[in-house]
Amino acid sequence: MRHFFVEPFQYGFMQRALVVSLVIGAVGGIVGSYVVLRRISFFADTLTHTVFPGVAIAFVTGHSLWLGALVAGVASALLFSLATTNRRVDDDAAMAILLTTFFAVGVMVVSRVESYTNDLLVLLFGRVLTVDRADIVSTVAIGAVALCIVGALHKELVFRAFDPEGAEAAGYSPLLLDIALNLAVTLVVVAALQAVGTVLVIALLVTPAATSRLVTRGLGTMIAVGAAVGMAAAYLGLVISFSASVDHGVRLATGATIVVVLTVGFTLVAAATWLRRRPAVAA
Repeated sequence: MRHFFVEPFQYGFMQRALVVSLVIGAVGGIVGSYVVLRRISFFADTLTHTVFPGVAIAFVTGHSLWLGALVAGVASALLFSLATTNRRVDDDAAMAILLTTFFAVGVMVVSRVESYTNDLLVLLFGRVLTVDRADIVSTVAIGAVALCIVGALHKELVFRAFDPEGAEAAGYSPLLLDIALNLAVTLVVVAALQAVGTVLVIALLVTPAATSRLVTRGLGTMIAVGAAVGMAAAYLGLVISFSASVDHGVRLATGATIVVVLTVGFTLVAAATWLRRRPAVAA
């Protein structure tokens, strides 16, 4: 057991990967709780794709991937928030247009590079095992800003989630609250860039919170359990991918393994919840 759970972290690259993964797991679980409450998981998925052109342009031009993702993410969040203020523009239509347009631009940019295939895989799926200390600092800083946003607006965001008409009548701006939550989601996507890329990060935002919601009732407990689930999956995903690759010669992508662990955990909890309630329903 010690060999499986502890020894992988005797290596510096695994220690750095663990720190980044735990931070992203915690932040994703917390911010994702507000996403699940608002029932905007598909929009969160849209944001994970709309950061891609910023990442691609930054990569090709040799600039910071963090900055490129942040600029593209903020731009898409603002565009969506503004587009949905028009009652004649359906939310799903706006998301589909943004997702396909931004992602297509990113693919066009990356396709101009000779190492197109390899670079595209890195940008889409990340490489958490290659993070350095600067990446850790950036991840912690970006995650902290995302937590500050949802922490400062916790009451307003919850009010908006459960009673949007009441929140607006109380004087809160739905547009500003939506922009704030969208920016927090964008920051999580940017923070998770190195770990799981732009495609799989939606799992870190939605699955921990969805799992937590199955077993909790209070919002505070849901947020805490969501963060714990995200961190536990990040840890288990790292050790499973390391053990499979080093001890058994089976290469497993770390980011994808973390996502699979999250999904398995959600499935087990959902099944256990269903089995526990089944006798009561039958009775």
